Amino acid sequence: MRSIPSLAALAAAMVLGTQALAGTVSIETAKGPVEVPASPEKIAVFDIAAIDTLNALGVAIAGAPQNVYVDHLEDISRSAEPIGTLFEPDFEALNALQPDLIIAGGRSSSQVEALSALAPTIDVTIWGDGLLDQARARLAAYGQLFDKTEEAARLDAEMAAAIDSLRTQATGAGKALIVLTNGPKISVYGPGSRFGWLYTELGIDAAVETTEDSTHGEGVSFEFIRDVNPDWLLVIDRAAAIGAEGASAAETLDNKLVAETTAWKKGQVIYLDAAKIYISAGGYQSVLDTMADLAAAFSKAN
Repeated sequence: MRSIPSLAALAAAMVLGTQALAGTVSIETAKGPVEVPASPEKIAVFDIAAIDTLNALGVAIAGAPQNVYVDHLEDISRSAEPIGTLFEPDFEALNALQPDLIIAGGRSSSQVEALSALAPTIDVTIWGDGLLDQARARLAAYGQLFDKTEEAARLDAEMAAAIDSLRTQATGAGKALIVLTNGPKISVYGPGSRFGWLYTELGIDAAVETTEDSTHGEGVSFEFIRDVNPDWLLVIDRAAAIGAEGASAAETLDNKLVAETTAWKKGQVIYLDAAKIYISAGGYQSVLDTMADLAAAFSKAN
C-alpha cells in the first residue's frame, strides 16, 4: 500500500520546488526561450545594444569590451573589467571574472558556444526589420531576468510613445533615402535591409523600395542619389562609428550631384549618430536618441 506523505513532507517539497524554480528563469533570446540563472549578480556583456538597455535599467555590468564605441556608455568601459573585444573575447579575463551569466550578440554571436564553456551564455542579437519589436522584447526579458519588470514597463511605455509621435511626424514628410558612407564610398538601404526599420517601423516613406544587399547596402554613385532625388537624406558615417580615419560623411556628400537633390536644397540632410545606429542599434537609449534626432529634424521642417 502506497504511503501518503505528511503535510510537513508536502510543505518541505513545495519549498524545495519553489527554490528550484526560483533558481532559473526562462527568457526570450535571439534563439528562442532559454533557461538562465535568475537575478545573476555578476554579468559579462559583449553586445553593445544589450549594455545600452541594461544601463538604462540600472543593471550593474561586471565585464565589458575594451571599446564600447558609444559616448554615453563610456563610463561602463571604465568601470567594468575588460573582457576582450566584440569579436575576440579574452577567455583568461573571463575565467578570472567568473561571471554568473554572459550576454553575447551581434558581432560576438559566433562566440556563444565557446563562451558557454565558461558560464551560461545567451545570444541577444537584434537585427534588421522588426528592430523596435526586438528591442522591446529584449527590454522585457532583461526586466524579467533582473527583477526589474516595473522599470522595464516604464521604459517600454516611453519608447512606445516616442514611436507613435514620430510616426505621426513622418506622415507626409516626404520620401527618405538612407545613405551609409565609408570614407569616399557610399551605399544605400531600402525597406527590408539592415536599417529598414527606419522605414517600416517609423512610417518614413522610402525613396527606393529595394536594395541588392540587405546587410552591406547597395553600392551606388552620386548620380544615383541625384536621380532618386529624395526629400530627406538619412546619413550614417561608418568610419565615424568605428573610429576609423577617412573623409567624413559631410565631406563625401558635399558635391554638385548631391546638391541637386531636394534634400540638399532644403537642408533636409540628417547626420544620424553613427555609433548609436551602427554599433548599438536596438539599445534602448540609442533607439530613443535616434528617434529624437529624427523628430527634431521633422519638426523643424514642418
